[in-house]
Amino acid sequence: MLAGKHILVGVCGSIANYKAAELIRLFVKAGAEVKVIMTQDATTFITPLTLATLSKNPVLVEFVADKNGTWNNHVELGLWADVMIIAPCSANTLAKFANGLCDNLLTATYLSARCNVFFAPAMDLDMWQHPSTKRNLSSIQSFGNILIKPESGELASGLHGEGRLAEPQTIFEEISNYFKLSSDFANLNVLITAGPTYEAIDPVRFIGNHSSGKMGYAIAEEFANRGAIVTLISGPSSLSCTSKISITMVTTADEMFNETIRRSDNAEIIIMSAAVADYTPVTKSDLKIKKKDDRFAIEMKKTKDILLEVGQRKKSNQFVVGFALETNNALENARKKLIEKNCDMVVLNTLEDSGAGFTSKNDLEKNLATNKITILSKEGKVFEFPLKNKNEVAKDIVDRIKSER
Repeated sequence: MLAGKHILVGVCGSIANYKAAELIRLFVKAGAEVKVIMTQDATTFITPLTLATLSKNPVLVEFVADKNGTWNNHVELGLWADVMIIAPCSANTLAKFANGLCDNLLTATYLSARCNVFFAPAMDLDMWQHPSTKRNLSSIQSFGNILIKPESGELASGLHGEGRLAEPQTIFEEISNYFKLSSDFANLNVLITAGPTYEAIDPVRFIGNHSSGKMGYAIAEEFANRGAIVTLISGPSSLSCTSKISITMVTTADEMFNETIRRSDNAEIIIMSAAVADYTPVTKSDLKIKKKDDRFAIEMKKTKDILLEVGQRKKSNQFVVGFALETNNALENARKKLIEKNCDMVVLNTLEDSGAGFTSKNDLEKNLATNKITILSKEGKVFEFPLKNKNEVAKDIVDRIKSER
């Protein structure tokens, strides 16, 4: 799976650097072309000569390679790579990635990378458990980066616990599996809706909901990583996605309906994860409504049911996934949606579970992005999953779709 692949390895300052040498050797032995970027601190633990010899390419450390002005182009490096792996990733570099700091060649290349980025942290137990590290981990995973978890064992400090860099063979297998998965949905057209809709009351006010769009965006990224041709229709959101994904922004439920139906005929997999408003104001004021009366009523009308329409139009070669956010009778309501909307699968989450459903104010303050789901299949099977990061939840959903199709 790695033959001819371009792998960019970032090495940070850590006592675990000796494992990077073995990892590079495994990549080269598997037929990959490997380039290495080291931070300046990393060179105090292992020499660039060692990693250059193993990678068969010069190791890059500084922006400027010599006094004549030859420079290492971080943009070209980011474009060259099929995948980027930071191993070991120190707490310092982790913090820089999370906050967009760009003070060395490695961090600059990370910001320029268009490929998927894996990171394998290595640090002592107290550093790994620190709240700031947990926040930084959550941040860079929310950007779509992929964590290779550290292992538990004896640490350089003498303490015992989590923080050891994953073994080279483990990291090698993760990268190999990534390239294997990248052909799962090769050239399949996948249509995904995400985020909220905003229904205008007047020029400055609207009715909306707390959907962040993170779940739908994560699913879109996962499908794109697995070779699919992804179209994302998103309600208002500050999120961004990779250039591999074609995105159309909408605001209202009516706009989302029109865009979804227009594009649905060409899709083989349709994922309806958007939190579309069920009702919209009958009329919208052209002017800002002034606060005058003690009571104010808005007449509402039903919006078009996008999932119902997609289900009714479904072709034999299409696989339709609905989402159900419930507050009570969760399984019963999800099964009802599965049947009535002619879905092939429904992803259920309930606000009764902490950390599931919409991103809460508390989650936003802690920079968390989690979900806890149950998947119902057309055949009546029920699959429950524990609370996970939304990127990991996206993998579970896409894995299930692969099995059910």
